Amino acid sequence: MGAPKAIGEFTEGLNEINASSGDVPVEGSRSSRLKGNTSSVYDMAALGSSKGDIWNWGMYDEEVAAEIEKLIPGFTDFETDGISEQLYFLALKDIPLGFSEYSEKSVLEVGCGSGEGLNFLSRLLGDGSNLVGLDLSPLAVKRANATLGRGDRLRYVQGDAEELPFEGAQFDVLINIESSHTYPDLRTFFEEAMRVLKPGGYLAHIDVFTRQRYELMTRLKRDLPGLDWIHERDISAEVRAGIRRRLAPGSHFRKTFADKRLPPLTRRIAEHSRTVIFGGVFAGYQDSGYIKLLRKLGVLPHGRHLPVESYRHHVAVKTA
Repeated sequence: MGAPKAIGEFTEGLNEINASSGDVPVEGSRSSRLKGNTSSVYDMAALGSSKGDIWNWGMYDEEVAAEIEKLIPGFTDFETDGISEQLYFLALKDIPLGFSEYSEKSVLEVGCGSGEGLNFLSRLLGDGSNLVGLDLSPLAVKRANATLGRGDRLRYVQGDAEELPFEGAQFDVLINIESSHTYPDLRTFFEEAMRVLKPGGYLAHIDVFTRQRYELMTRLKRDLPGLDWIHERDISAEVRAGIRRRLAPGSHFRKTFADKRLPPLTRRIAEHSRTVIFGGVFAGYQDSGYIKLLRKLGVLPHGRHLPVESYRHHVAVKTA
């Protein structure tokens, strides 16, 4: 399957998953197909991305950037723009644990992609901490272990967020960043998160929300037993600021892509796809006349963009 078609099917699947506010998940063969589309797209990302290139939409907040710079001086000087790191920092910042308290604690990231976010967190946490990343994409996991894995200290496994391959009460902290909007069954993911967390363990959840998906999230927070939701913050403004910095002319994101050797048409299509995938529509970017022409000619599919209304950070604690 070509990249434009794969991305088009992936986008249509996202619209289906996020269009319903009811607690009736997509199941069976349709769920398997949607997950297959997700895995295919993230396999392509794992093969085609540069180091520090593809993590998430990111965010930009001057205070958060300053806090990271204090802990890791010069962290934006090489191979990263620092925008994706801010989301990971925020995921742990609003958990009531200091970074020094993670020694001997176990952290699971569900939806880790190529693993760079969890690798970044490993630099902030105590040496005794144990970090595990899980992703649906086999190639993302293979790349993560090959380039970042460090034995029991930091390892990556392939698996499904709705059927986590771990024993119960195994982790102190579970983070989930810009991933759950691809899950056909959000309730089952939260139930699995509760299962693998230790009593008193924390769940940090950061994601995009359509109106309907946020209605579902609100209902699940109210109705699901076993999780006490202690924090919610709308970070849409910070995320839009991060996207605009990332997509600005001369940015690290633009420069790393400019270095790739691609035919002109392939470059234009890939550049457009990257803009869409990394939140350009949410930040107000519009299709160029050239992209509109390619759609008219049938070179690009007429896919619907996910109608994201907000980007939110939630924290919960397992109560039993």
